[in-house]
Amino acid sequence: MASVLFKNANLLDPLQADLLEGHHVLVEDGVIKEVSDKPLSSASAQVIDAAGRTLMPGLIDLHVHVLATQLNLSTQGVLPDALVMMRAVPIMAAMLRRGFTTVRDAGGAGWGLKCAVNEGTVKGPRLFISGRAISQTGGHGDPRPRSDHLRPMSFCGCCFRAGDIGRVADGIDDVRKAVRQELQMGADQIKMMASGGVASPTDPIASFGYSEEEIRVIVDEAASRQTYVMAHSYTADAIERAIRNGVRTIEHGNLVDERVARFMAEKGAFVVPTLVTYEALANEGADYGLPPDSVAKIATVRTAGLHSLEIYKKAGVKIGYGSDLLGPSQRLQSDEFRIRNEVLSTQEVIQCATTTAAEVLNQVGQLGRIQPGALADVLLVDGNPYRDLSSLLGQGEHLALIMKGGVIEHNALGV
Repeated sequence: MASVLFKNANLLDPLQADLLEGHHVLVEDGVIKEVSDKPLSSASAQVIDAAGRTLMPGLIDLHVHVLATQLNLSTQGVLPDALVMMRAVPIMAAMLRRGFTTVRDAGGAGWGLKCAVNEGTVKGPRLFISGRAISQTGGHGDPRPRSDHLRPMSFCGCCFRAGDIGRVADGIDDVRKAVRQELQMGADQIKMMASGGVASPTDPIASFGYSEEEIRVIVDEAASRQTYVMAHSYTADAIERAIRNGVRTIEHGNLVDERVARFMAEKGAFVVPTLVTYEALANEGADYGLPPDSVAKIATVRTAGLHSLEIYKKAGVKIGYGSDLLGPSQRLQSDEFRIRNEVLSTQEVIQCATTTAAEVLNQVGQLGRIQPGALADVLLVDGNPYRDLSSLLGQGEHLALIMKGGVIEHNALGV
């Protein structure tokens, strides 16, 4: 792997409030070898003059669905597997082009897709996968419409369609087996549905997902493999029971209250809001086939989104970056920065997608900062994101160079 020396860069360290001017960064064998405010030299490295541009760590999105190729997930499960997988390829490439060098898939992506990215067959961000999200019958991961006859989620007990980003398991023995199967198939963490949701057809927002005993079993099985559970959850009551039973990260969390937020902070839990998805669903959902029942549920959680950020910030809950976009709305991934900036400072918003996200992934020292020993995920940005966050918005138009793991994935500098 080629060595690269970045010269004359203004370094963005998410833990520092201002850019560190005049820095130099040496990349060797896919990792950051040296960072200095004094000139560095290397006999073999490709030299890239940043010319005063901002050099910052690659972005991390903690809640994506790369296989969510359309907004109406209830019909996606019947699509041919090859079609779903091929539609995911440009989705992942576009994420990387926006500067997201790492993503945590919250349901759908499996070990095969992760391998394809790692070996370079498919261009995309580094994947931390959950396999299929685990849901009770009638929960947020159950896409089946109401009917006199409830079709099976799969044609046999072990096979699932690529378009089904969730799976159904009920009862202690069944959820234990489901977790073990997802871990055996390569899941990095486990995703479960702890409350109702928007894009699912039969579950009210305020409904609980799973009994507390079932949640504890899911958490215990994940812990036995030295990993953790992320839980889809909206209401304060659902969040509290999930955290009380060992869940580590709450996904969405729009309807939290101050008491439960303080409880989360005491337990060291994280929250991953996904505010941009409600804006997208409200504006585009019906046009792209989102069922009327789902459209009707959007307002309940959309209006509470920004207020929940205020509550989490006041309570001291660590906030990760998530987007949770589906189908054609995936292009809006970076707009989450803009929305959060109404409540959080620019530095805090960037920390959500760098240092805090690395902490969620148990990758502190590897991701989220440009420091010796870290993986060489770096962005060279035209402009100063601290002064103008729009340099991180759009489709990567302000990114002069994108490097993931020491490999230059995009280079507009002509060198």
